[in-house]
Order: sequence, then structure tokens, then C-alpha cells
Amino acid sequence: MGAVKTKRMPRAAREQQMLDAAVRIFGRRGYMAASMDEIAELAGVSKPLVYLYLNSKEDLFTACIRREAAALTEAVHSGVRTDLPADRQLWDGLRAFFAHTAEHPDAWSVLHLQARTHGEPFATEVAAMREGIVAFVTRLIAVAAREAHRDPDLPEREVAGLAEALVGAAESLAAWANTTPNITARQAAATLMNFAWSGLANLMQNHPWAPSPEAL
Repeated sequence: MGAVKTKRMPRAAREQQMLDAAVRIFGRRGYMAASMDEIAELAGVSKPLVYLYLNSKEDLFTACIRREAAALTEAVHSGVRTDLPADRQLWDGLRAFFAHTAEHPDAWSVLHLQARTHGEPFATEVAAMREGIVAFVTRLIAVAAREAHRDPDLPEREVAGLAEALVGAAESLAAWANTTPNITARQAAATLMNFAWSGLANLMQNHPWAPSPEAL
């Protein structure tokens, strides 16, 4: 191993440095295979210092999940202007989501793959993030549908399932885009937009699809 750097820096900055290293190692090697020695070396600190700041490997992984979940949620929220038409809001939100996951593939691996497959408390942390994004998308669709229908009382449950499906599709598509050469965030967003918007547009116009009587 290389020599450990000892340059002084504020505690908060040092902790972020450790989290940066941990996200990279966890994202590429997985939670079980990642070692605290490897994380400490990449961060340029001693292993005892990592334990001093973040207590344990489990606490370090949880801190990574919380930081990256907050960053992804903020990216999606800040990417959407609610004064724009519904299709533009969805397009901007999808572009923000795919841009963030493409720019931070190790973080996305931590959230989408590692945290979900290693039980509690990690899965709960990711579930909370996902619920927040689904709720945000539900509100976007519900507001647009209410305006289109001129029905201020249209309940969110009418569109909650669509939001859940849309977020699930975005998660799967991000995992595919990050492992497929030459797929840009814009292309991934356009793929999902083309897949989803025809159905959402029909909802806005109060023309939902329904099976024919013989198919019932």
C-alpha cells in the first residue's frame, strides 16, 4: 500500500473524502468484497481514522447511501420547473435523473444494486429515497391531470400506479444505460419518454386505455 496522507483539513471535508472513496469501492467491488483498508488507502487516511469518523463498515455504507440518495433526489427536484407543461416537466425530470446516474455510476450501483441486496438497514434507506421520488412524480402527474380535466379533486391514487411504474422503468433503464456503450442520458430519457408519454397524454385528455368487452 502507498503512504497514507496526513495533510490537515476540516473534519467535514475529510469525512466527504472518505465517503467519496467508499462510494467508489462499494460501487465497484460490492459491500461484502469492499475492505476498510482499501477505502482508507484510496481516501489517503489511516484505517483507524475511518473508524473514528464513521464507526463501522455498516455505518460507513449507510452514510454513503444517505448522501447519494439525497444527491439524486435533489438532482431530480432541481431539474424540474413546475411552471412548464406536463410533458416538459417529465422530460426535464427524466433527463436530470439519467444525467445524474450516468455521471455517478458508482453511486447508482450503491443505491440500485448494493443497498437493495444486503438487507436491513440498507434496503430501508433506499426505499425511503424511492418513495420520495415516486411521491414527487405522482404529484407532477396528478397536478397536470387535474388541470387537464379541470377537476381539482382528482385523487393522487388515480396516477400513483403510473408513477410507480415510471420510476421502476427509469431505474431499470439507468442500470442498462450505464452498462451499454454510447447510450447518453438524453437518449435514455427519450427512450422512456417515448414509452410512457403516449399513455400519460391519454390520461391528461381523459382517454385512458381499456380492454375491449371480449377481452374481459
